[in-house]
Amino acid sequence: MNPEELLYTKDHEWIRVAGDTGTVGITQHAQEALGDVVYIELPKVGATFSSHQSFGSVESVKAVSELFMPVSGKVTEVNSAIAEAPETLNSDPYGKGWLLRIQIQNAAELSTLLSSKMYEEYVTTQG
Repeated sequence: MNPEELLYTKDHEWIRVAGDTGTVGITQHAQEALGDVVYIELPKVGATFSSHQSFGSVESVKAVSELFMPVSGKVTEVNSAIAEAPETLNSDPYGKGWLLRIQIQNAAELSTLLSSKMYEEYVTTQG
């Protein structure tokens, strides 16, 4: 259910790491809990965030949820297609539903994130 090559947060974000770049999104579990996504607020390119800092929000028919940065980083790219078609977050959260790319500023923070298996265990125990 959750791709093994990704790292996860207890806030239900994921990050795909390639060198010093991270692609960030929300998990399948998060989008299912939210329901139909209708709006996404994302930061501008160049914005810098600390680990666990809120970087935007997702609005669904059920609720508005904050998005939290998995690790410290500087936004290098925002998925503009997701703003125009927020429902992509529901249909493809690990693919076309990515939110932003960051330049990772502290790679050591990656060790605090959960593996796919650890995240699945966390979700199971929180349910």
